[in-house]
Order: sequence, then structure tokens, then C-alpha cells
Amino acid sequence: MPKLKTHKATIKRFQVKKSKKKGLTVLKRTDGQDHFNSRENGTTRRNKRRDGRASTPLKRTVLNALPYASK
Repeated sequence: MPKLKTHKATIKRFQVKKSKKKGLTVLKRTDGQDHFNSRENGTTRRNKRRDGRASTPLKRTVLNALPYASK
């Protein structure tokens, strides 16, 4: 059976972490970090620095796009 293809854009945007209690966790970058941040207030700018967890439907989609991330 041939190898599965990994979606390269998904690798750049998401990170898959393993934990013993919760299984796989998918982290995603916060939207809108690239430019036009000077107009944001300090709280919004600070919150954009943190990665957030992906929702359950998005997690399922990401794990399908990254076939070897679950190993």
C-alpha cells in the first residue's frame, strides 16, 4: 500500500501534541497575527500571542490531513 500524503499547509498552521490523559490535542495559531496589529488594543495584541485549541470538528479534519501525526 502506498504512503499517504501529508497536507503541507496544515503542518504550518497546526501542531499536534500528545498527552496521557486527553490523548491528542491540536493547537492552532490565533487568526490575524501577521499585520495591522498596531490598531489593536494591548489586550487583543497580547491574546494573539497565545496558541489556542482547535474545536472537535476542526481537530478531526486536521488529523485526517496529517495521517502520521497520531503515531
